[in-house]
Amino acid sequence: MCGILGAVLADQQSNVAPELFEGAMFLQHRGQDAAGIVTCGNKGRFYQCKGNGMARDVFTQSRMNNLIGNMGITHLRYPTAGSSAGSEAQPFYVNSPFGISLSHNGNLVNSNYLRRYLDEEVHRHINTDSDSELLINIFASELDKFNKSRVNNQDIFLALSGTMNIIRGAYACVAMLAGYGVIGFRDPNGIRPLLFGERETEKGKDYMLASESVVLKAQGYNKFRDVKPGEAVIIRKDGYVEFKQVIESKIFAPDIFEYVYFARPDSVMDGVSVYHSRIEMGNKLAKKIEETLQGEKIDVVIPVPDTSRTSALQCAVSLNIPFREGFVKNRYIGRTFIMPNQKERVSSVRRKLNAMESEFKDRNVLLVDDSIVRGTTSKEIVAMAREAGARKVFFASCAPPIRFNHIYGIDLADTKALVGFNRNEEEISQVIGADQVIYQDLQDLIECCQKSEDKIENFEVGVFTGKYITGVEDDYLEELEKIRAQNQRLKQQSQLQGLSVDACIDASDMVDVKAEVDISIYNRGDYE
Repeated sequence: MCGILGAVLADQQSNVAPELFEGAMFLQHRGQDAAGIVTCGNKGRFYQCKGNGMARDVFTQSRMNNLIGNMGITHLRYPTAGSSAGSEAQPFYVNSPFGISLSHNGNLVNSNYLRRYLDEEVHRHINTDSDSELLINIFASELDKFNKSRVNNQDIFLALSGTMNIIRGAYACVAMLAGYGVIGFRDPNGIRPLLFGERETEKGKDYMLASESVVLKAQGYNKFRDVKPGEAVIIRKDGYVEFKQVIESKIFAPDIFEYVYFARPDSVMDGVSVYHSRIEMGNKLAKKIEETLQGEKIDVVIPVPDTSRTSALQCAVSLNIPFREGFVKNRYIGRTFIMPNQKERVSSVRRKLNAMESEFKDRNVLLVDDSIVRGTTSKEIVAMAREAGARKVFFASCAPPIRFNHIYGIDLADTKALVGFNRNEEEISQVIGADQVIYQDLQDLIECCQKSEDKIENFEVGVFTGKYITGVEDDYLEELEKIRAQNQRLKQQSQLQGLSVDACIDASDMVDVKAEVDISIYNRGDYE
């Protein structure tokens, strides 16, 4: 799961970088591992700044001064296969044909095939394990088929059609063609979100593409709409905009995890308010709790900060039980489920949250969280509640049990590491130390996310059912777990100081050690 942005300003003498930086701050929750901006000047030259870290750290003032041009794209990386190498920070760049830069949110599930195709059929070199690099090279190879010195909109749409007929999986993308314009496109199932907005100015209309509507609203793009599944849009540098359905849409199935966890509550995606969907999750969860905990007294409802707060408050209202903030959050600690190992994750929970004894002591407490993934964080939180004096601790999840891997852009865990894998609710309760665990029913969750005029009939729910919208992906899951295992061993190697690496690192792991420095155009170090 990543955050992406693209913008073209009407005033060709202005620089778009400050606006892209502001947009990145609104999307920081979607990716905290790396950030990147590429802009394009009047002469068609690309200017790049990217690297590991938060947007505020990567985009320093001195670096921003070097990002010139009225159009550009942005990426905020959330690593989906466990890699945090600087060389895999986006946007990616290829110089042939024409010069292309691209940012991608999602995961391709036929990456092995694409890698062979690019090597054997079109002879393009791939330098990283990122499926986003595969995607940009497929697009470049499709554009190259025209064998022209300059392309037009029709050529680009045809190239996108060819690209989307080859790749499979989840993708929302913004790309930039040097000296030409910004392009946005979305997978035929609409798994990943992408919105288009426009803003009136004295110089004409500005245009922006973004992962969430909150960015558009905050920056004055008051007229906006979703890019449809299988649709593409081209925003030329002269302000001409054209939409086209470049591939037939398939079963429309947005990832339901956007509404449960990832998206900001003040966003609206595919006509559904994230905030209102989470209110409904609280209402539905309250009914399930009443049915499950018959005869059990609950003294207080406490949210696990922050995403669950909306649902937890509504749940308390529906149950007519006091709502209290029992955990104080240290906002300078990042998300815990992307920490590199279990020990770091456990200690991170303690650094991140502190329980207030006054809200727990001698009470039966209902903790509400958006979901339970590995169970590591939940176990620590339950333990903290008991240490603070809680008599009983019930744990409620706004999402059903997560029993399968997420393959479309959220690096939850390998299937066997999920606390819900091959366990029933009683067994999960024992693992995390709760008196009882209550999960939202899947159908109830789906209904919570259908509160819009154009009712969404389907959602991507493979993490709960094991049935993915693109079909059976056993080969991809096997490859994904291999990559994660290799990355973990390489991280362990980097932590060994002065010890022999032979004991824990296979020789095969050293074949694809990830470079820390990207080789495309120039890097953030040039701005120091």
